[in-house]
Amino acid sequence: MQVWQTHDISNQFDELSGYNLFASDQVLQEILQRYGSQSTPIFAELGQVVGSDIYYQYADLANRHTPILHNFDARGRRIDVLEFHPAWHHWMALNRSYGVHAHPFLAETRQQHWLDWAARFFISGQVESGNLCPNAMTLGSISLIQRESALWEQLGEKLLSTEYDPRDLPIAQKKSIWIGMGMTEKQGGSDVRANQTFARPVAAAGRGQAYLLTGHKWFFSAPMSDAHLVVAQTEHDGLACFYVPRWLEDGSKNQIHIQRLKAKVGNQSNSSSEVEFKDAWGIMMGEAGRGIPTIIEMANYTRLTCSVGSSAMLRQALVQCIAYTRQRQAFGKTLAEQPLMQAVLVDLALETEAAMQLSFYLAHCYDREDALALAWRRIMTPAAKFWICKRAVELSGEAMEVFGGNGYVDTGIMARIFKEAPVNTIWEGSGNVMCLDVLRAVQRDPELISVLFNSLAEVTQHDQILQDELNDLSSLFTRLDPTEMQFMARGLVSRLVILVQAVLLQQHAPDFVASAFIQSRYSGFNGWVVGMMSSVDIDVEQILNRAFAV
Repeated sequence: MQVWQTHDISNQFDELSGYNLFASDQVLQEILQRYGSQSTPIFAELGQVVGSDIYYQYADLANRHTPILHNFDARGRRIDVLEFHPAWHHWMALNRSYGVHAHPFLAETRQQHWLDWAARFFISGQVESGNLCPNAMTLGSISLIQRESALWEQLGEKLLSTEYDPRDLPIAQKKSIWIGMGMTEKQGGSDVRANQTFARPVAAAGRGQAYLLTGHKWFFSAPMSDAHLVVAQTEHDGLACFYVPRWLEDGSKNQIHIQRLKAKVGNQSNSSSEVEFKDAWGIMMGEAGRGIPTIIEMANYTRLTCSVGSSAMLRQALVQCIAYTRQRQAFGKTLAEQPLMQAVLVDLALETEAAMQLSFYLAHCYDREDALALAWRRIMTPAAKFWICKRAVELSGEAMEVFGGNGYVDTGIMARIFKEAPVNTIWEGSGNVMCLDVLRAVQRDPELISVLFNSLAEVTQHDQILQDELNDLSSLFTRLDPTEMQFMARGLVSRLVILVQAVLLQQHAPDFVASAFIQSRYSGFNGWVVGMMSSVDIDVEQILNRAFAV
């Protein structure tokens, strides 16, 4: 009998898994040590679990077996129940157990709690991003709910709990809960002031009082959450923010009807939906007429999660590319030995470290209350969200290309990162909204940009390229009228972020990283295509070994 064997499989390599995401990350270890984190053993433990073969498999399964909506039971009763693959629950339980949803607010934490939270979010987000949505929204809701004494007494312990409870039950019967968000409507999009959902008081009006909401939400994030924070119009006071639970205290479902789940490009493991409110019961949070400022405070936290989450995607894409090109052969050498591929890999490594240095310093500023930290939180939160999330979209495409056709096949992590990356550019405000938010902060409080620029000048004065850029940016922010500034906003914010990244690298990274970043980012070619840089003063071996030495 003839045995058919047309070819042997060689020079083919799977995506990397089964390694410790923390132990292999020199940059992350340095950042945490610099800012005084005492949680290295926890991060090493989490990095080992998240990087294990089984959790890579869970991530794949959760994204291939997407949530299923069951609007009705077998006898036609409205239930609006979501069914998730068991792999989703493994990820939710893991992140809950490590406090990814609430670490800065847990009683046992002390200093550097936002920094330590960022490390948790960053490590987990490298492998499965979809479950970070309910973690991020729950995180963002906690400070708002803490201000409502009656609600906090009812919810606080369950919000902070690190025990995962997947049951769909009234809150009183659960060990832990999740909070989602409902802002966007069909006619308004980012213009929340155009919202039409209407809230009428059950009896007395005002903060802490019960209302009935009627209307819709075009994007209702994580509808399986135990409650949502929702923006709605009131008759006399304008927009307000409401706490709207999934179940009522009498054990009946609240009148929130899920119309359908969104068929999204990425973020497949997580559910997003369209809903109708038909006299849905809720409690006003914050002051009447202050709905947007109230919910925006939540969004400031979730915008930080976008920056950290996109940095995580960049990190994972970079590591996968380096690991793959060190094995794959072409034209007699490994891909990683080919000069042109080295230019791409170096560019990816520089961008990733710059994103990490920015995201973690920003998280560190959430641990502080000084003037510089305030300027960073107000200006650099939207600026970082704009730039890092945009770069993750472009660079995930480049990283996928490193794998060639294998990267484009929808069975591995490279394609998943590519499809996942755009969600952070859109969620919690598109790029234009972020740039306008930066301008709004500068125009309302010019002192903020002065504080920021003065701190940058302490470093830029030692580098002529950076000093010239700072002088030019300072002039533009000062002399442009509002219309000109808005027209140029994307350019201004992009240049601001790159300058801040260059300064952070000058302060905290080795010279071979900082000089390569400055040389490449301030050359005439950078920004057109990844890998367009001069080889002068680029230490390829040191940069790539620093990025991933395993």
